[in-house]
Amino acid sequence: MGNRLTQIATRTGDDGTTGLGDNTRVPKHHLRVQAMGDVDELNSHIGLLLCEPMAPEVRELLIDVQHQLFNLGGELSIPGFELLQEQAVLQLDQALATHNAALPRLQEFILPAGTRAAAQAHICRTVARRAERAVVALGVQETVRETPRHYLNRLSDLMFVLSRVFNRMDGSGGDDVYWKSERLARAAAE
Repeated sequence: MGNRLTQIATRTGDDGTTGLGDNTRVPKHHLRVQAMGDVDELNSHIGLLLCEPMAPEVRELLIDVQHQLFNLGGELSIPGFELLQEQAVLQLDQALATHNAALPRLQEFILPAGTRAAAQAHICRTVARRAERAVVALGVQETVRETPRHYLNRLSDLMFVLSRVFNRMDGSGGDDVYWKSERLARAAAE
């Protein structure tokens, strides 16, 4: 890994470049920097979500996700470096299966709404999708392992499922906020 910063305001980025973990400098608009920034933003949004009340096992899962996202950011910051392990993807697969099994079947598309925790989980979902797109775009220009892309894809799915879990966790019998589609309106009228 590159040198660790002891001084935050180094002014080395004033020229529009940033340093990667292998000590190379790239423009701040570089696709690698974009992907790193999107992963960092996602991690920050998950940190905000962790301020909400939630079941201890969900909290532990999200804390681990934050650590895995830090691993992913580290991997992105050093071209050719491998830090995020396939086991992290498998952990998300397991969490998806566990949490989704406890949810009722969806009747229609849902809106990114409900409880504050659910709404924040939806923000995490959309930022995870953006981070995934950034990693895919980087992979068109440079070699990027599949694991980061798989992890972000599963994480966005997990955040969707957790938004539904959060809408039911407050004890008020909450539910998803369904899109008012014509199909549902016709079915309710029949």
